[in-house]
Amino acid sequence: MKASGVDGVGVDEVESGFEPDAGLTGLSGRMIRQRVVALSWPSLIEMILVTLVGMVDMIMVGRIGPAAITAVGLTNQPMFLALAVFMALNVGTTAIVARAIGSGNPGEANAATRQSMILTCIMGIAFSILGYIFAGDVIRLMGAAADVMPLGTSYMQFIAIGGLFVTLSMSLSSALRGAGDTRTPMRINVVANLLNVIGNYALIYGKFGFPRLGVAGAAISTTFSRFIACVMVLGVVYSGNSVITLSLRDRYSIDPGLVKRILRIGFPAAVEQFILRGGQLAYVRIVAGFGTATFAAHQIAMNILSLSFMPGQAFSVAATTLVGQGLGAGSYAFAQRAALETRRLGMIVSGAMAAGFFFFGREIAALYTSDPTVIAKTAMVLKIIGLVQPAQSTQFILAGGLRGAGDTKWPLYSTFIGIWGVRVVLGYILAVVFNLELLGAWIAMAVDQCVRSAIIYTRFRAGTWRNVRV
Repeated sequence: MKASGVDGVGVDEVESGFEPDAGLTGLSGRMIRQRVVALSWPSLIEMILVTLVGMVDMIMVGRIGPAAITAVGLTNQPMFLALAVFMALNVGTTAIVARAIGSGNPGEANAATRQSMILTCIMGIAFSILGYIFAGDVIRLMGAAADVMPLGTSYMQFIAIGGLFVTLSMSLSSALRGAGDTRTPMRINVVANLLNVIGNYALIYGKFGFPRLGVAGAAISTTFSRFIACVMVLGVVYSGNSVITLSLRDRYSIDPGLVKRILRIGFPAAVEQFILRGGQLAYVRIVAGFGTATFAAHQIAMNILSLSFMPGQAFSVAATTLVGQGLGAGSYAFAQRAALETRRLGMIVSGAMAAGFFFFGREIAALYTSDPTVIAKTAMVLKIIGLVQPAQSTQFILAGGLRGAGDTKWPLYSTFIGIWGVRVVLGYILAVVFNLELLGAWIAMAVDQCVRSAIIYTRFRAGTWRNVRV
């Protein structure tokens, strides 16, 4: 059955384009760019929208006060750490789905998606229960001040309730992207995030007859929008009209062999995420010691930094899919050319964003808060964010290419060296020992991005990822 694919053609046509004898090596640079753009533009729009909505969330919360911004920031870091396991499952699922589609085996792609969904449901329920019960303990462990504790606890409890919704949506969306369908996740996230903005306005400020709930209102709105996204993506994969097609008549039992393949690829990604998020927690703890105003500036800068991630992450999706499908079709040359072309296009977009952060940092910061101290500190950090964009884009995109090949160990190595060896250690030395505070912490972040970029670029250019088995 045909469904809308990555280039507006039927799924049958997309799949047949990645048969082992498809002659991908002979594709022109223009044709490769077209495929890169077709895969990356929906992801870029989706991620920019998601990030802009996150920025709008923070702007709305910021109007309550610095304590509210800090509460949200202290909640997000441990939640990201908890999501690391699910992100790892998604990496394994994406790689296997991409290889299966590339070799003309949609049945295996569906089976991998089904296994990922089963594991996600089991762990997602546990994630929600534990997050709700231990919310206060987690916020306290993060070093929250007395005025932040009640705000952070209630925010985390409501976010935890929606844990199953967000993890299941992530799982199914990663399978769709691995199959080459980046448009469906984009459409779903557009709807869900627009609902989130409307819900934030209504529940944070008490509009349209709703009570004024402040920070808790932002969490309730986020959880509801994630529920809607989950329902929508389930509707797609069970509709019978998607490149990934599941049925209620399928056998929903664990397949040890397929689960082992998913975890073999995903386990290094899980370790990478734990290292990344653990390092970020340590990094946050360093900055949190400099007071509420400094941490509020740090959190605003992190929120804006997430926008700068978007080109790299969107083009990383394209690199993951094209490398996986290229290797599945037996064309290493196509996989390599596609990844390098993806990096080139991503650098152009991230370069334009870098200029905006560097020259208009004060204006961007003023959208979040009217506090002059917070604005000045944030503007200073945004200049650093602008300067680091080329390195950041390179490491995102080429790491995506390595993951598409199933080579998930080197992104892990680069993350460990960059996060713990540079960001945390150097950040402590500069921020605390040399008393540079926020400036020192963010200089360390910039060096971290450069080190990781160098490691990933060297690994990709070596070409040994072509021999990784999935």
